[in-house]
Amino acid sequence: MTTSSSKNFEIDVADYIEEAFERCGLEVRTGYDLKTAKRSLNLLFADWANRGLNQWTIDQTSITVASGVGEYPAGNLTLDVASSTSFSVGETITGGTSAATASITSKPNSASFTTTIPSGTFASGETITGSTSAATTTVSSAQDFSDVQSTIDILSTVVTRDGTDFAIDRLSRSEFLNIPTKTQTGRPNQFFLDRQITPVLKIWPVPDNNTDIIKFDRLTRIEDADTFTNTVDVPFRFYPCLAAGLAYYLSMKKAPQVMGPLKSIYEEEMLRAMEEDRDRASFKISPPTYKYGI
Repeated sequence: MTTSSSKNFEIDVADYIEEAFERCGLEVRTGYDLKTAKRSLNLLFADWANRGLNQWTIDQTSITVASGVGEYPAGNLTLDVASSTSFSVGETITGGTSAATASITSKPNSASFTTTIPSGTFASGETITGSTSAATTTVSSAQDFSDVQSTIDILSTVVTRDGTDFAIDRLSRSEFLNIPTKTQTGRPNQFFLDRQITPVLKIWPVPDNNTDIIKFDRLTRIEDADTFTNTVDVPFRFYPCLAAGLAYYLSMKKAPQVMGPLKSIYEEEMLRAMEEDRDRASFKISPPTYKYGI
């Protein structure tokens, strides 16, 4: 007898739905059955974001800072324009029609620049003007906030200056609020993540140059279940957990008599998967030596 030599087993959205219905003792009968199951699957992914660290959704992001700018999107936010060459990094841009404002944080190329989260919304085709350079250009397309809004949390952050990474400490909302001089400039050494619908990364001191780079590991959303032929954005070790969770969610609507057992199975599968998905780095605790005169 020979083995398959295959390690590419994957389940698409339709297969998960069929499996979940069968665990409820049901069959997929109508198009609405598929629609309601896909909705439950996406709600299940949202629940996973609240349950802890999903290692496969960690993304390392880099942002080049701008002198005098202390607030940045917690992701990539670019504004495409006809020409960016005459604008200055750090200046404020204003939309001629929308009156939206934002600060330029870098210029990736001659037809775009990254910005802070704008006050208002820049409209495609409108003219924008720089506050310092007085340069003008037109907006090529509306900004896409999806990358920033996919950020759930930031795990760790450093600032790179002259090729060296320096750790940045995290502050709570109240700790950041209590900083007496928020306009103080220097090399950033603290940050606060304002977890709005579009999350904002606030750093302090405010950068004193346009060359430092903020690097952060962020936890992002699991990709949506869209078409039924899509595979899901989940590693194979979470397949049993996903099937069990979808069955439990469907049982609330379709088979409440089996909801209790399915919930128990789901929680057991989820616990097992989360235990396996943990970080395995060594954790050491040592007492402060100064207390012993060392």
